[in-house]
Amino acid sequence: MAAANDYIERLSRWFARVGVGAYDHRWRVVVVCGVLIGGSVFLASGTRIDNSFEAYFDRGDRFYQSYLQFREDFGSDEISYIVYEAPQAAYGPWNLDVMRRIADLTARIESEVPFVKEVTSLANVEILDPVPDGIDVVKLVDDFPADQKTLLEFRDKVLDKPIYRGGLVSADGKYAAIIVEMARSSIDPPAQIRVDPEKGNAIDNLYPQATYDALERLLADPQLKGIVFHHTGDVPLNAVVNRITAEESTRLGIACFFLVGLLLALFVRRPIGVVGPLAVVATSVLLTVGFVALMGWSLDQMFGMMPVLLIAVGVADSVHVISEFRVFHAELGDRREAIRRTLYLVGAPCLLTSLTTAAGFAAMSFAPIKAIAHFGAYSAAGVMAAFVLTLTLLVVFLTLGRRERKAATAEELLRAKGGRAFQGVLQAIALFDLRHRKAILAVTTLVFAVSAVGVTKLSVESNFLNEFGRDLPVRKTTAFVDRVMGGTLTFSYLIETDEEGGIKDPKVLREVQRLQAEAERYGGIVRKTYSIADFIKDINRTFHEGDPSYYVLPDSRDLIAQYLLLYEMSGGEEAEDYVSIDYSRTRLEIRSTMANSTEMRRLVDHLDRYLSQEPFVASHASLTGMGALWLKLMDYITRSQIIGFLLAFVAITVMMCLLFRSVKTGLLAMAPNLTPVLLTLGGMGWTGVPLDYVRLLIAPVAIGIAVDDTIHHVTRFRHEFSRTGNYREALLLSMADVGRALFITSVVLVCGFLVFVLSVMDSQVSFGLLLASTIVLALLADFILMPALVVTFEPFGPEGARGDLRASRETRAAA
Repeated sequence: MAAANDYIERLSRWFARVGVGAYDHRWRVVVVCGVLIGGSVFLASGTRIDNSFEAYFDRGDRFYQSYLQFREDFGSDEISYIVYEAPQAAYGPWNLDVMRRIADLTARIESEVPFVKEVTSLANVEILDPVPDGIDVVKLVDDFPADQKTLLEFRDKVLDKPIYRGGLVSADGKYAAIIVEMARSSIDPPAQIRVDPEKGNAIDNLYPQATYDALERLLADPQLKGIVFHHTGDVPLNAVVNRITAEESTRLGIACFFLVGLLLALFVRRPIGVVGPLAVVATSVLLTVGFVALMGWSLDQMFGMMPVLLIAVGVADSVHVISEFRVFHAELGDRREAIRRTLYLVGAPCLLTSLTTAAGFAAMSFAPIKAIAHFGAYSAAGVMAAFVLTLTLLVVFLTLGRRERKAATAEELLRAKGGRAFQGVLQAIALFDLRHRKAILAVTTLVFAVSAVGVTKLSVESNFLNEFGRDLPVRKTTAFVDRVMGGTLTFSYLIETDEEGGIKDPKVLREVQRLQAEAERYGGIVRKTYSIADFIKDINRTFHEGDPSYYVLPDSRDLIAQYLLLYEMSGGEEAEDYVSIDYSRTRLEIRSTMANSTEMRRLVDHLDRYLSQEPFVASHASLTGMGALWLKLMDYITRSQIIGFLLAFVAITVMMCLLFRSVKTGLLAMAPNLTPVLLTLGGMGWTGVPLDYVRLLIAPVAIGIAVDDTIHHVTRFRHEFSRTGNYREALLLSMADVGRALFITSVVLVCGFLVFVLSVMDSQVSFGLLLASTIVLALLADFILMPALVVTFEPFGPEGARGDLRASRETRAAA
């Protein structure tokens, strides 16, 4: 105990000197802060927003490398999928006037929209017609029909092509699609996805926002009146998420900033007590943005959560400092001495709370998901920046005003502690703990056990579409398109032969065809499949006067090679999207609905089982594509949740034991912090709320934040025990002194996190609600469970002779 007290004493004296130094050199502090802010703003100007898979996967990841290799062979697999209908026109999409306008729109998209590789619509789709000794590749735009009858004959030809039904046109012909393939991807470096190199990385100058905006402008053209468009796909989804990230990181941050300011005004009722903490958190947010830019990282969806989290968390230290400063200043009347004694008393606890909160965030930096790893690192840096600013910049604000004043009366001191009524509530809570500590421990044990069972029921599941608010147009549109057309999510199997021209082997093509057939038989979320086999079967059928019985793969490799050569010589190009240049590799594309990850996993597991039971002989297949990356992300989520929480828990437990120089005290102090996290996760398990890549942050973040109040309470509890030698008296005194600050910080945290309910992303709304409820549980645990544990197990040592209860704050804080 003596060693622990000596350690805390030395640390407390050092912080007292820091406070005095900041007071005496306040203008230097202001200048340094100004320079840091200016540097951060300059660095931030070069950052860009990126919510592509590049933001989540490290380029060293083997699975991601396979995807990059796939991209090298087949280009970007990102598309805009524009489904349209013409409900008021005769024949719908097959109306002559409608088709003419779609043809014009197709040409305009190709010429006016940036980063477009190819556009396919009914106006330019390839239709194979038999001609003597060959085939003819026909496109509607090359010989546009002069009358409605001719167009309807063309409709019959398109609907007779299996490769186009369900993808380019619905089976009933009511809906049609424009498929816009991209030349670029969100994972490409900034220099390659800028529209205008002179405009830098402004969000509207980058893919996919620039592409999405250009498409939306064209679709809104008055000349297209009467045609109803439903625009979805990778480009709109990514663009909308990027824009939401940019807008909400600012909008929610400002909302949290002003809400915290109102709460501080309500509780502190002093201008400095409002302006000072807000200056600290605002500066820490700017420094964190500068840190992100300095590291060369992009701003992703996780970054959008940072301002709210940092504002809510970063203000806690300021609240404790101001709360103590008000009492000391009222008691002593000397501003400089009040600052010195304040930091002597709360400097060490603030350091340790900041370290534990930073540890909770930093634990996520080991996650295999890049965006989460970055989030953990820069959030930890932001927390420590807020701590340093609390000791320096906040002190500058505390220097404002009269340096000396008359000592406060007893009534004024009581008001500084929250008033008679509030103190009465705190004392009632302390007495409740003392009288019912055994019952508290028994109930906690029961709740703990029930929650532990709930944790075992947790599932890891995500649906990218469900992250969007239900009222967002892009969510409604995507759900509609999934229902009526070919699906908006892509899986691909890469089939490799390891020999040039190997794909032309009938054995290889039959393997591709049977895997494709198995995917189609699976049904469910599978809406459409595409492969090179489809094109070869269509060519074979065309050569035989359109006879459906010839919609099969030829048995001869030479014949297949001749077919492909003739197709290319006739101007055919669409098949090129499904084979590598040397015909050694091909891809099977499976388009599915934007389903839950569990349903996607079932599909992939089904196809994996099929491949193990009916293995390929002439080739080998591997899963890749956007859908596959999403599934791999779900696997990483499970690992991140376990690794992040365990690292945070172990790191914080070790820090608590070192702080109190006692394993027993450290472990007891962790119980009130583990309990609320377990209750939240257990509740999610019992109610069927799954973990996704946002909710996985709850455990490591919550335990890092919840431990802050515990440190302040236990530190003050032990401080009072060292004076009184009596646990009962120590609890009553510590609750009276630190209870108000604990309550204020918890209210600020809860209200700050509830700002997330203003988000248009459902994932962030649920995250805010769950984290806020965890903080409420943590406050209850600190007020009720922690005192019961301390009084029962007596970690500070046996009770001894009573100390001098009349010792003044001056004596307690003497340097």
